[in-house]
Order: sequence, then structure tokens, then C-alpha cells
Amino acid sequence: MPATSAIQFHTPRDNEALKAKTRLFAVIVVLTNVAGNAALTKGMQQIGDPGNSPLSLVRALFHPWVAAGVALLIGWTASHMALLSWADLSYVLPVTSIAYVLTALAGRLFLNETVSLKRWAGILLVTAGVTLVGLASPASTVKESPR
Repeated sequence: MPATSAIQFHTPRDNEALKAKTRLFAVIVVLTNVAGNAALTKGMQQIGDPGNSPLSLVRALFHPWVAAGVALLIGWTASHMALLSWADLSYVLPVTSIAYVLTALAGRLFLNETVSLKRWAGILLVTAGVTLVGLASPASTVKESPR
């Protein structure tokens, strides 16, 4: 006998829990992305050009800043995967793109990078887009489950 599907009905309380969980994981995704990339950059700048040798890159993994960056980016990957398991891709990517804004700020404040006026203008456009997408629901599809 073929399996049938039942539509799951979500209560307002379920929807609020989904929104809270989605917001929490979006924050985790953004913070681990920004911190991981900043730490990785700081470590690689301290090491300098490791050359073309794969062994040099493996040795770079043992630099404290590089190791911290890699660990944070592993956390970013895991939290990003979890977030994508219940929220729409078309919601997750724009909302978590606020990381671009925070990455530029981290580069400026912690890595002493120069951020040009054109980059800041682009960052403002990204922020506007993130704000618009953030107002939408994190899941637009009705989930079906087997009975």
C-alpha cells in the first residue's frame, strides 16, 4: 500500500518557536562566520605567504589564530546546515549576508584594513536587502509528512 502524506498544521505558538529558533541560529551563523574569517585572516597575515607546498598549508593549521578560525568556520558550517534544514534557502542566504557588513567592520576595526567609500556603499545596499528579507517568514512551504 503506497504511503500517504498528511499536511502538518502549525499553530501560532509553533510559528513563534520556529521564528525564535531561526533567529538564534541566524545569529550563530553570522557570528561564527565573521569571527572565523577574521581569525583565519589574522593568522594567515602573521604567517605570511606559505608558498605552494601543501605541507606548508598543513603547518599553518597549527598556528593558534588559524586553528581558531578553522574551528569557528566548522561551527559556522554545522549551524548553517542546521538552519537550512528548516528555513528556506531564499530566506537564509539574504539574512545571513549581514555577515558581509560585520566582516567589513571587523576588517576595519581589528585588522586595520582600509574600507573604501564604494565598499561602504555596497555594504549599505546589502543591509537594506537583508532588512527587507528579514521581514519575511523563514519558511514559505508547507511541510508534508508520511502517516
